[in-house]
Amino acid sequence: MDKILENFEKIKTQIAPYTPTIVAVTKYFDENQVIKYYNMGFRDFGENRVKDALEKMEKLPNEILNNSRFHLIGHLQTNKVKHAVGKFDLIHSVDTIKLAKAISEEAKKQGIVQKILLQINNAKEEQKAGFYPEKINEAFKEIMNLDSIEICGVMNMAPIDSSDEKLHELFSNIKQINDVLQSEFRVELKQISMGMSRDFRIALEEGATIIRLGRILFE
Repeated sequence: MDKILENFEKIKTQIAPYTPTIVAVTKYFDENQVIKYYNMGFRDFGENRVKDALEKMEKLPNEILNNSRFHLIGHLQTNKVKHAVGKFDLIHSVDTIKLAKAISEEAKKQGIVQKILLQINNAKEEQKAGFYPEKINEAFKEIMNLDSIEICGVMNMAPIDSSDEKLHELFSNIKQINDVLQSEFRVELKQISMGMSRDFRIALEEGATIIRLGRILFE
């Protein structure tokens, strides 16, 4: 655990002067380790799979559940929406209008407002989900009018083999897309979730407000 604290201190030095939300990706760890990370000071936890996350959350003390924020950062299938809505503070990976509608319907049933991010696939990777840049304005217009959801911003996953130059280009483009959406639809989109262990420094330089860290924290 001292190694994790050491890693965390190094990361905090590396990200200065930026002040992003650091989401600790705990998908490979059980509830006992989440408790240890909470006691170290972590408050934002990222999970990829709904079922695994809920099983873990059920075993966590109320203090941690009430004082932490849980992020769904993996792909969300529409048949899992009823289990995810209301359980996650922020769903990062809304990648279709159909999914947004399903989240809206479930949140309305529960009488809550679910916070979401729209996933942008600006590298146009066929194996990844997300809205292409030329489609996002049309999609945003429809999604913003749905009940019981709040679009907080956008999310991106850069290709794993991208050069630094390409990463700057992709992340800068995501920031530009977010800015255009704010201007065109006169809304405030405070969150840009981009950057993981391998590329978070570049993401921060280009405007990320949330970085998702796993390996670099826990190695």
